[in-house]
Amino acid sequence: MKSILFVCHGNICRSPMAEFIAKRLVRRAGLEAEFEIESAATSSEEVGNPVYPLAKRKLAEHGIGCPGKTARQLTADEYGRWDLIVAMDAANMQNLLNLFGGDPDGKCSLLLSHTPSTDTEHHNRDVADPWYTRNFDAAWDDIDVGCHALIERLMAEMPEQ
Repeated sequence: MKSILFVCHGNICRSPMAEFIAKRLVRRAGLEAEFEIESAATSSEEVGNPVYPLAKRKLAEHGIGCPGKTARQLTADEYGRWDLIVAMDAANMQNLLNLFGGDPDGKCSLLLSHTPSTDTEHHNRDVADPWYTRNFDAAWDDIDVGCHALIERLMAEMPEQ
């Protein structure tokens, strides 16, 4: 089983969107049992709050629900629990490295670092933050592209069944 944790600042917009997009991708591939996928925050500001209404609405526009999801904060002892810890932007990545005291096992990455280097629109940059821009279309595009690239790569690495 491959475990993936998506991380953003508050765990109410980008990381839950990534969590539920990725869950849909593995479900459609019939590989739900092969993946554990969750999301968390680097801050405590939104702990216990539901997915932000505009993020929830954007997911719903694409036929994705997020029932019962509430924000939670990542803890330092979770480093060993996850195979991949995927940050939405450079600030989240720095928060992860500070929390974990580095990344000795190379588990932490930016979501858009998983896109092909030929994708100059997305590759290796921050996911647009709709909290500040209110542009949930741009955030959706970034997260959807990043999740597709990540999940496709992980599925290609799986042994034949």
